[in-house]
Amino acid sequence: MAGFDDSLAFHNERVAARRLARTARMPLADALRTVLEQAAAQAGVPGIEALLTARQQARHDDEQRRAAKAAGRHAQRQAQKAQRETAPPGAWRAWFDGSATPNPGAIGIGALLCGPGGERVEICRRAGHGGSSDAEYLALIALLEAALASGATPLTICGDSQVVIGDVAAPGPAAKGLHDYRATVRQLMAQIGGVTLRWVPRHRNGDADRLSQQAIAGSRAHAAGDAHGGAAAPRA
Repeated sequence: MAGFDDSLAFHNERVAARRLARTARMPLADALRTVLEQAAAQAGVPGIEALLTARQQARHDDEQRRAAKAAGRHAQRQAQKAQRETAPPGAWRAWFDGSATPNPGAIGIGALLCGPGGERVEICRRAGHGGSSDAEYLALIALLEAALASGATPLTICGDSQVVIGDVAAPGPAAKGLHDYRATVRQLMAQIGGVTLRWVPRHRNGDADRLSQQAIAGSRAHAAGDAHGGAAAPRA
């Protein structure tokens, strides 16, 4: 509408303007102007321009408050996420991953254990045949055995298997077919002491995933060597 920003008119003012335009047989623009002049008089401001300027400022202030609140919520979420993913000072950190190719199929397990003094233990080996949950549990067990041997405590362990991490923490019976695995994991965690198990998305578990895939590749190379009358060197 010429002369002012009609988007600043309230809904009830637009309704009143349409009603006035019909009854008074006047253009809608003129009807809205009349309604806004009445609103300005009721608000005690000198005319439509002052009314709409005040509304524009109020809208801007509201947008600023909303943006500040959103930024605050985002910062809080990021801080909480960082706190969850950050190990306590002096703690050991570890990651595990298991792969089954196909599923079920040959299992490769990978894990990485890092100590506060620069200690580093990598696990990359074949672990028989089974499904993806078998592979993840076997990787976690191998990691916990290495942590126990290294005296790694306190220890924060990260993995991307929601099935395994959820099963270890869940009350009641274990998931079907995973009872023995869970019992072993819980026993090892109790022996080590101070173990925290956390889920992370797959892209944050890259080293362990790489090691498990290397183990699978080693299994394929070994099989290919046997098929040609040779043998591939086993991976550690």
